[in-house]
Amino acid sequence: MGRLDDRVAIVTGAASGFGAAVARRFAAEGALVVVADIDGKGATAVAEEIGDRAKAAEVDVRNSAAVAAMVAAAESAFGGLDILVNNAGVPAKRGPVEALTEEEFDRVFGINVKGVWLGVKHGVPALRRRGGGVIINTSSIAAIIPRPGSVIYSATKGAVSSMTLALAKELAPSIRVNAEMPVAAVTNFMRQSRPTDDASIAAMAAELPLKQLCEPEDVAAAMTFLASDEARLITGVCLHVDGGRSLGT
Repeated sequence: MGRLDDRVAIVTGAASGFGAAVARRFAAEGALVVVADIDGKGATAVAEEIGDRAKAAEVDVRNSAAVAAMVAAAESAFGGLDILVNNAGVPAKRGPVEALTEEEFDRVFGINVKGVWLGVKHGVPALRRRGGGVIINTSSIAAIIPRPGSVIYSATKGAVSSMTLALAKELAPSIRVNAEMPVAAVTNFMRQSRPTDDASIAAMAAELPLKQLCEPEDVAAAMTFLASDEARLITGVCLHVDGGRSLGT
């Protein structure tokens, strides 16, 4: 018996990185999973790897109609929705705040913040049709321990954390809402925004009390717990999966 037997989950940003690890872990725990991503081919590859308990969906989380269609696909394929993981996100270009463009601001806020809101907007009615459920958002430890040159990205994750707390209060008692705040992990996401050579990775890990960066499986394990009945009294929590970064050095 798995901890998520026959529950229906949507995981956005699931073609790679954290999202792919969450989709695989949820399926291993018995869930039926919609693997959603703007990268349709990548989502299909992950869904095919999982097998019959998964369905791929190509979705731009900034597009309301596309997000609504994603939720409808979950209900059509698997009969409902029990767990919504708003994981899709992008890094921002790093640099001085005055050098960043309005287009970059709109792009990153559109995916990282509007994408979460649209997931909730369209997902909550489906969760209520099942009598309730769970929402888990991917924030970042950068929301509370930002780095210079990452103002836009840190601000988006601060918004996700605040939205999580507000939603937890608004949607109780039938829907639990939590977030995860991971530290950096060597994924395609990181490769878009910073050096990932061995020396750079070692230097980042050395800053953390536990001396190791996050792995996608760490996020997947924590999200599985938050999605399960073991966490039935946990809502409004932004869980640090950060190797102790929030404690300082």
